[in-house]
Amino acid sequence: MDRRRTVLRIRGRVQGVFFRESTRTEALRLGLTGWVRNLSDGSVEALAEGPPEALEDFVRWCHRGPPQAQVTGVERADTPAQGEFTTFIVERSS
Repeated sequence: MDRRRTVLRIRGRVQGVFFRESTRTEALRLGLTGWVRNLSDGSVEALAEGPPEALEDFVRWCHRGPPQAQVTGVERADTPAQGEFTTFIVERSS
């Protein structure tokens, strides 16, 4: 099965609006593995692995986020999948 990895940095009003938990729920719905965490600059970082189509759906969702969020920008970096994750979790903030 073809799997890919993407790392996203999501900016805007994305902390304190259930962005991480909503991201985890969406990733699991799409069958993705990886993690999401808050960063000290107020942004959110997510690393997701899975089938290319599911990753594209995930990236589109991250451009909107949950209803309370106001996403102003998403930076994306794609790399080969590493396969080290078994589920999608909320990590501690960095």
